[in-house]
Amino acid sequence: MESRQDARSWRSGPGAGGPGDMSIAALVGSDQLTQDGDDDELLLSVSAFIEKEVGSDLKSLKKLGKLIEKMTEDKIKLEEQVLTISSEIPKRIQSALKDAEESKQVLNQFLEQEAPLFSSITSHLLTAQPWMDDLGAMITQIEEIEQHLTYLKWVSQIEELSDNIQQYLMTNNVPEAASILVTMTELDIKLQESSCTHLLSFVRATVKFWHKILKDKLTSDFEEILAQLHWPFITHTQSQAVGINWPAGAPEIYGTLETLFCQLLKLQASDELLTEQKQLPEKYSLPECPSVILPIQIMLTPLQKRFKYHFRGSRQTNVISKPEWYLAQVLMWIGSHAHFLDEKIQPILDKAGCAVNARLEFSRGLVMLILEKLASDIPCLLYDDNLFCHLVDEVLLFERELHSVHGYPSTFASCMHILSEETCFQRWLTVERKFALQKMDSMLSSEAVWVSQYKDITDVDEMKVPDCAEVFMTLLLVITDRYKNLPTAPRKLQFLELQKDLVDDFRIRLTQVMKEETRAPLDFRYCAILNAVNYISTVLADWADNVFFLQLQQAALEVFAENNALSKLQLGQLASMESSVFDDMINLLERLKLDMLTRQVDHVFREVKDAAKLYKKERWLSLPSQCEQAVMSLSSSACPLLLTLRDRLLQLEQQLCFSLFRVFWQMLVEKLDMYIYQEIILANHFNEGGAAQLQFDMTRNLFPLFSHYCKRPENYFKHVKEACIILNLNIGSALLLKDVLQSASEHLSATAALNEVGIYKLAQQDVEILLNLRTNWPNTGK
Repeated sequence: MESRQDARSWRSGPGAGGPGDMSIAALVGSDQLTQDGDDDELLLSVSAFIEKEVGSDLKSLKKLGKLIEKMTEDKIKLEEQVLTISSEIPKRIQSALKDAEESKQVLNQFLEQEAPLFSSITSHLLTAQPWMDDLGAMITQIEEIEQHLTYLKWVSQIEELSDNIQQYLMTNNVPEAASILVTMTELDIKLQESSCTHLLSFVRATVKFWHKILKDKLTSDFEEILAQLHWPFITHTQSQAVGINWPAGAPEIYGTLETLFCQLLKLQASDELLTEQKQLPEKYSLPECPSVILPIQIMLTPLQKRFKYHFRGSRQTNVISKPEWYLAQVLMWIGSHAHFLDEKIQPILDKAGCAVNARLEFSRGLVMLILEKLASDIPCLLYDDNLFCHLVDEVLLFERELHSVHGYPSTFASCMHILSEETCFQRWLTVERKFALQKMDSMLSSEAVWVSQYKDITDVDEMKVPDCAEVFMTLLLVITDRYKNLPTAPRKLQFLELQKDLVDDFRIRLTQVMKEETRAPLDFRYCAILNAVNYISTVLADWADNVFFLQLQQAALEVFAENNALSKLQLGQLASMESSVFDDMINLLERLKLDMLTRQVDHVFREVKDAAKLYKKERWLSLPSQCEQAVMSLSSSACPLLLTLRDRLLQLEQQLCFSLFRVFWQMLVEKLDMYIYQEIILANHFNEGGAAQLQFDMTRNLFPLFSHYCKRPENYFKHVKEACIILNLNIGSALLLKDVLQSASEHLSATAALNEVGIYKLAQQDVEILLNLRTNWPNTGK
């Protein structure tokens, strides 16, 4: 009782239920319901606290005294904190009000000061406005005068440079005059952004004036030196003669050549500024290249004149059906001048610090003649298939020699850019497709195409490839060589699609021929078709790992990603190289190959089943035991089966390539194994002699037929081999195994028992069935 009263007094606090509580109730008023709810929660909290601290143990009541003391101390501390806070809050509020009042006073003072200051500033601005207007006008005048002075300085500088060039030319100091012209050209380039059109015109006219004078003079002197060297070298023999038998005074000539060459190099900037580079239309998408350097341009001039004379006019050498004439001529010129350019001109460029390859620059200038010629000729023969095809062939031969022999870079403008123009390119694709299809038609119309041209050479004829498949893949390879140097990936991808279409077309043609041979799937032509399909699939799989086709795969990935043409899974497979650009074709070919092999296997299997009819009816229950026979011999009823099997294996081994034949005999063995197991073994009962005879037929006659193709043929006849083991177990082992299988409580113990006798493939139920097929069990009296 005492403890409960203490708890109540602690809960209620001093004066609980007294006037203090009444005053609180008066203040709360209508909130009485809320307070009652809070009191209920407080009661529950206190009860829980007492329950936790005291519990149901009466001995814990002695803790109440200390607990009450602690609570009383906490209560006093809380009251002190409340009183402290209650006394400090009014002081803080008063301080804040005071600060606000002071800020208000300061703000009012600023407002009072702002009014006269604003008035003063306005008055000052009004007074100063005339001065500002006058000063602005003066500044504008000064800026105009400065612009005029700058303009006059530019004019004066240009005139001074012009006078210097004139003085140097009067004293025949051409190198210094050329250097001054370079400076003037640099000024012209700097002034390009200026809006002073008259100044620009003046500078450009001055540069043009002196450039023409210097260029004409240097060109004349340079051509004179070249003439002394018998330039150009029209034949290769002439080029060699210049290298071996130098003209009289050769050192002086080459010294003058170097001087004039360097002086012409100085005119390069002004020449590019003044001379508009001749370009082919944008539809050819030629790469951006600077103009050929001025000295090389001059060296090219006589060859350009010769080319235009022979191949752009009415001369007999300008024949549209003979593009090889001008292509061969340009290649001969490049070859004839290569030695001179490397030995004499390249050192001059290196010494002058000019990063230009003389031979390539010379070749680039001549190739531009070819491009212009092609651009004008192609529209005239676009719709003549023979002429157009001949042109493409000759251009591709020219490109091959230009790149491989003369080192022409793929980044330069080439004939492939002309062939890549949309109209020309689509015509090229059409012609390639047309001639490829014609080739396939003529190829498949001959009976000889199913024979390998290497049939008498065993080492070469491993895949037993018929001539049609080899010719077809050669055709695809030639097409690849023709388009691999195209400048852009999208054009290459279009040719790749053409190749895939041709593969699909050839597959369909092979399928059509194969369907005519389905009644005789073991004949020579059917096997030749199968070898062809296998060869094409194998070659395409090899091509898929080629660097060129891997690059095309990456390009295709980017195109497909942009067009959303493939699913994310397919894009991922392409990106991770799990698939290739030929996968669709390879899958179709592999499916056709499997269908054809399956048809062959089924055909041979049917023949084997027919030959095994007598063997199925063998009296396995009444055959003599092994001890009753002097020598075990093959069952006579098994001879037709084994002879048929041997003949077909030999026939197909000769007609199919090794990889196909391996798949064939493995598929056949799988079916044969299940057939013998299900139709012969499980369909009969065996005495001791029957089991021994079956094992002898299988292990000594059937299995060895395949020993030529693998080391352990019995491993491919798992069902038959293990069935023979079960049927030929001695009586004791068989009884023991039977008891183990019947009493085995766990699958693992049964498996271990089977493994011990060499059974790994057959399940426990199968073994029990086989044991029940044995008839030589001892009589137990049951």
